[in-house]
Amino acid sequence: MSEDMRILVVEDDRHIRQFVASALESEGYRVAMAGSARQAGIELGLRQPSLIVLDLGLPDQDGVEFIQDYRGWSAVPILVLSARSLETEKVAALDAGADDYLTKPFGVSELLARVRALMRRRTAENEQDQPLIHFGDFEIDCVGRMVRREGEVVHLTQIEYRLLLCLATHPGRVMTHRQLLAQVWGAQAVESHQYLRVYVGHLRQKIESDPTQPRHILTETGVGYRFQP
Repeated sequence: MSEDMRILVVEDDRHIRQFVASALESEGYRVAMAGSARQAGIELGLRQPSLIVLDLGLPDQDGVEFIQDYRGWSAVPILVLSARSLETEKVAALDAGADDYLTKPFGVSELLARVRALMRRRTAENEQDQPLIHFGDFEIDCVGRMVRREGEVVHLTQIEYRLLLCLATHPGRVMTHRQLLAQVWGAQAVESHQYLRVYVGHLRQKIESDPTQPRHILTETGVGYRFQP
């Protein structure tokens, strides 16, 4: 089996841990399991997974701290599974470096869909160094710094282009308001959420067939945006 199919499930509840592992294995993934942050650290070194499914309520370390520590040396995607449902808690995990967040209880179909999206992340990140990124009828020319739809140039402002590129190079990943503002406008703009909403609206007008029912730039209420190719 390909190394790209390896997943580490970090969950202290044995029943949930086994349930998630069984669901992933039914889709052909190779799964390792850990019940604590310490055990997860050992498994990460041994297994070198391509994705981590992480519960925040670990017995020996808070999950957000675990994410922060892990992000210090690895960019492997992290999908959080947690009973913490407040928007502030979701944002804290995503800002710490998680790539997506699924609240317990959850459905198997949604879990597997989120996993599939994140497993495509490495390919998408490689595309960041490629001259072209494709989605729908659109093509982003990273060399010429322009966007085309079926060969016709779509006129974007410099900020609109940077915002689209930031989203398109992280498909399936929830990008928080703070992350987008920092990457597109700079660290001084991380609290300007209304400013971001205005530009997302402008961008949807230019790339969505129906801006009121967007297919590509999806809103994660109170958290940020997710790009769906």
